[in-house]
Amino acid sequence: MRSDDTIFAIASGHGRSAVCLIRISGPASRHLLERMTGGSPEPRRAVVRTLRDPRTGDPLDQALVLWMPGPGSFTGEDQAELHIHGGLATRSAVLRALSSIENCRPAEAGEFTRRAFLNGRMDLSRVEGLADIIDAETEAQRRQAILQLGGRLGNAAEEWRESILQVLALLEASLDFSDEGDVPEDLEADILRMIDRVQGEIGRALANRSGERLREGLTVVLAGPPNAGKSTLLNALAQRDVAIVSPIAGTTRDVIEVHCDLGGLPVIIVDTAGLRESADLIEQEGVSRALARAQDADLVLWLVPPDGEESAPPSARRLLKVGTKADLQPSRQDCDVMIAAATGEGLPDLIARLEAEAASLMGQGDAVITRERHRNALGRAHEGLARARAMLESQGPLELAAEEARLVTRAIGEITGRVDVEDMLDRLFSSFCIGK
Repeated sequence: MRSDDTIFAIASGHGRSAVCLIRISGPASRHLLERMTGGSPEPRRAVVRTLRDPRTGDPLDQALVLWMPGPGSFTGEDQAELHIHGGLATRSAVLRALSSIENCRPAEAGEFTRRAFLNGRMDLSRVEGLADIIDAETEAQRRQAILQLGGRLGNAAEEWRESILQVLALLEASLDFSDEGDVPEDLEADILRMIDRVQGEIGRALANRSGERLREGLTVVLAGPPNAGKSTLLNALAQRDVAIVSPIAGTTRDVIEVHCDLGGLPVIIVDTAGLRESADLIEQEGVSRALARAQDADLVLWLVPPDGEESAPPSARRLLKVGTKADLQPSRQDCDVMIAAATGEGLPDLIARLEAEAASLMGQGDAVITRERHRNALGRAHEGLARARAMLESQGPLELAAEEARLVTRAIGEITGRVDVEDMLDRLFSSFCIGK
């Protein structure tokens, strides 16, 4: 892909700053440098130049300038960078000067990365890794995003695809023997071994959900009867006043979410309405939402106040029983941990338990799948391999087995963007910053 347009955008933060980075990509990049600086520097060597308005010749700024010819650049096109001073007036003057040059225009959101993808500099899984790096809020998310950007999923997907292309080639070759009898046993055995290997590797990837949990955040729901101390605990964990705390039962009616970083892992703490029977329609809706969130949560903290012995916890995948208001009740053997959120008593123990639970559920950073899109594509590939294997074992039509193999290669190709994913591309790139 080659574009006639040369694009530019601010790649650093907006607002007043010491330095502002402007990225430029496209066929006119070198011409632009020559018009604004009087020449282009040696490739990939930073030099100080006076930037001038190409219309009037007036000086705009003293800037650090870099020239990076394609295809060995981020986008695969000729690129340039202007490191200018970050004052608002200087920035505006340079951007106006760039806009005045023919076939030079501001970039759309994600357009630099889109060009990198279309020019073969990045596959789609790496593009998603770059997006995840930009969005990463915790150390664990950053590490996972770096692995995706480095090709953890993309390389695995390409290996699987190449293996199934070999299976497809062997199946098509075996069709040549159809007029002479059965498929040679050694050829069929090779096909089955390759299918088993790829199917097993994809199956192990599908069984690991820690990558999606890590990217989206572990959901921890605070549940319990009214006045159990859920909102007080939420404020203590968030280290700020997020929820209204009141001695009046039923104060919390809706769901309140707070994103936290616990031990470098992303955790979403969810405060919910107190669980009890009520004639109030609004409170009934709050209780219904609380039960739904508890059922879907990765972990539920069931809060037990001093008078909560008879309360029954909701259905949950994983539940920790937390005795609250420890300053008002003795230690309870039926609780996993005792706390007094208002005074901080027991909170370090609870946070340590939460960090351990999060680390256990999110694994050790060995996940390949990080998005639902990956899971859907690899799920279809896994099912297709199972059908192809069943056809071969039952001596079914080789044409149908070959067609299943073709569908598998297409499903795996969706991971790296080898097949038509234009709608998904539009959604992905529109979420990028303008200068990315």
